[in-house]
Amino acid sequence: MVKALTQEYTYKHPWERVTCAFWRKFSDPENKRMLPYIKEVQTLNQKLDPATGKLYTTQAITLHAPGPWFIHKIVGLDICECVELTVMDGRSRSVQLTSRNVSLQKFIEVEEKIQYDPHPDNPSGWTICRQETGFQIKPLLALSPVAEMVEQKCAEKCVQNSAKCREVMERICKFLEVESSGIAI
Repeated sequence: MVKALTQEYTYKHPWERVTCAFWRKFSDPENKRMLPYIKEVQTLNQKLDPATGKLYTTQAITLHAPGPWFIHKIVGLDICECVELTVMDGRSRSVQLTSRNVSLQKFIEVEEKIQYDPHPDNPSGWTICRQETGFQIKPLLALSPVAEMVEQKCAEKCVQNSAKCREVMERICKFLEVESSGIAI
C-alpha cells in the first residue's frame, strides 16, 4: 500500500525569483525558526553541464521526523536522512527535484517530486509548483489499517511542512522583489 499526495501552488512571482528563493530557503538563518524540522543541509555535489546549461545538485538533508509514538518505539529514531537531487534548466525555465529518504528505509519509504515551471496563465509573472509525495510503511503491510493510519499521519505532516516551506519561499520572494526594485527594507 502506498499513500500518494499531490499538491499544487501558484507563486505570484516570476520563475527566476522563485528559483532564487528555492536555493535560499535552507540557508537563510531567519528561516530556521519557520522550518525547525530541517536540522542540516549539505551540498554533496554540484555540476553545470555546459552543453545543456543544466545545473545538477545533490544535497543531503537531515530532518527531525517524529511519527506516531508506537513507530518511534519500533524504530528508535526520529531523525531521517534524505538525499535530494535537483536539476535546474535555465533554458527551458524548469526546476525538478526528487527527494528520497536513505535512513529508516526498512520502516518507511518516502519519495517526493517537486517541479517549478512558469505558470501557463502568466508565464512571465507567475510560477507553478507541483508536488507529489508517496509514503509506504513497510513492516505494517500485513496490518493494513495500521499502515494506512500511519501513512495518513505522514501525509498530514507533509501538508503542514509544505505550507511552512511555501511561506518561507513567499517571504524570500517578497524580499527579493523589494531588493530588486532598489527599495531598502
